[in-house]
Amino acid sequence: MTKKIFTNQQQAQLKLNPYVKNVSAKAITYTEEFKGFFIDEYDKGKIPSEIFLEAGFDIGALGLTRIHKASNRWRSAYQDHGLIGLEDARKHASGRPLERELSLEEKYARLEAKLNLVEAENEFLKKRSTRKADEKKEINITTTQKFELIHQIIDKYQLKRIVRYLCQIAHVSRSGYYRYFSKEAMQARQKQDEADEVVKEIILKAYHFRGRKKGARQIKMTLKNQYGITYNLKRIRRVMNKFNIYCPIRKANPARRMAKATKEHRSCENKLNRKFKQGLAGKVLLTDITYLTYGKGNRAYLSTIKDAETNEILAYEVSSTLSLKIAINTLHQLKKHRHLTNDAFIHSDQGFHYTNPQFQKLVKNLGLGQSMSRRGNCWDNAPQESFFGHFKDETNIKACATLEEVKKEIKSYMIYYNHYRGQWNLKKLPPAKYRQQLKEVG
Repeated sequence: MTKKIFTNQQQAQLKLNPYVKNVSAKAITYTEEFKGFFIDEYDKGKIPSEIFLEAGFDIGALGLTRIHKASNRWRSAYQDHGLIGLEDARKHASGRPLERELSLEEKYARLEAKLNLVEAENEFLKKRSTRKADEKKEINITTTQKFELIHQIIDKYQLKRIVRYLCQIAHVSRSGYYRYFSKEAMQARQKQDEADEVVKEIILKAYHFRGRKKGARQIKMTLKNQYGITYNLKRIRRVMNKFNIYCPIRKANPARRMAKATKEHRSCENKLNRKFKQGLAGKVLLTDITYLTYGKGNRAYLSTIKDAETNEILAYEVSSTLSLKIAINTLHQLKKHRHLTNDAFIHSDQGFHYTNPQFQKLVKNLGLGQSMSRRGNCWDNAPQESFFGHFKDETNIKACATLEEVKKEIKSYMIYYNHYRGQWNLKKLPPAKYRQQLKEVG
């Protein structure tokens, strides 16, 4: 190398020469083709500067010193090693081969490790599949989960220099893998796990409160109302997911929707028009009937009347038959409630119970108005449908052997629902307490 520096203009000019592989301010790399051409022409008796000039180089730009040093280097390499000696030696100057030859055992172990990593990823994705058949959602394995999978494979095979290989397959950082399993990181995770264990026990206490199943929001409200503990909702969900604490999954009832769609008449105007919350307790009353299966295929029926403002169940009746009597008896129970407003009305679907003259006469005798949903439109009575959904999720009716056990379970749940079960949209209060708060404010 010479101390002569190439200007930007000289570098640009040299790059145009086909015999130049690369050029910088201080150095120039020639092609193997030019080196061979130089040796051939030198053997014919030509001097180095003449050969460079014929190849299109500017002698003044290169300088005679650089030309003579290149000439001596190439001629010496050619004499010692032939044409191979003219190849660029820098790519072989690291002192080790570019790729280490693996033994058959190492090759087999790598292939088996790769297969196990892919199988582990597939098994993990199966466990994380979406719970709804019609829901299309992309599921990805997080980086930390990939680190754990790689660690399991390495522990199994105890192979050297396989971390880089598996990290490349999993598309994760090797330095990130080592950092994840560093002493500091593992201690921090252990500390987090210990804290989560404490939170888990508190969450389970709320989850099992009064023997009713609960989701994350219901647990948050139970902790606040019953134990005076406030946890962030995201924290509750994270801990529940970590320890596989699952809440019931509600599913739509297509048979019930179909039953609603087959109603052939409407006898009352829809006064409600889905204005369920009108600011007053005891004004909008919702009613409906649902069936319950218990024992060995036995069936019972539950009729309820719900206050749309507070979500409180004001009356209910359980029967083994679907006769008119179940709706009549439920309606009679409203007599004990003194907080009903003068313009209160009861809203229902267009079932035969509610279009029956006896039922409608009793409604008028109680001083109530009457409203009905549009035909085949379950959303017009959505809060009542919602209650039945939660009711079936959170009770153990199927475990009951007799009708008396069914009635006992329903009575227990109604007390829990009205007085203990907080609701997110009721300022996280149970219905009865929320009604009392409305009365105090009013």
